[in-house]
Amino acid sequence: MSFRVLIVDDSPAMRAFVRRVVEMSGFEAGLFFEAANGEEAIEVLNENWVDVILTDINMPKMNGEQFLRHVEADEHLRAIPVIVISTDATEQRRTQMMNLGARGYVTKPFTPEGLRQELEVVLGVPDSVGTDF
Repeated sequence: MSFRVLIVDDSPAMRAFVRRVVEMSGFEAGLFFEAANGEEAIEVLNENWVDVILTDINMPKMNGEQFLRHVEADEHLRAIPVIVISTDATEQRRTQMMNLGARGYVTKPFTPEGLRQELEVVLGVPDSVGTDF
């Protein structure tokens, strides 16, 4: 099964980097969507279903916190797990974002393995490590 992933970050370079890391990790992503901020992400979500959202916090127009509030307030969107990807490694920020509805939190810099693990946890994908047949 492949997953549809929305990457939300104001930096095109960071969006491309996150996509490459997801691909390198071996996570089964079938289709990627991108948005430069929360407003654009809502437009993408109005037109496309995604399985998981990877979002930054600090963005113009609608930041990650505002975006999470919007997702949680929408009965259809709240079913989509959101993973925050941020340079802010403080426990206060992590707790705040989780309280707003994020289901995962990854601190930059991150490894492909770390991101894959977080994706699999929030999506309920069984651990495939050591299952060579």
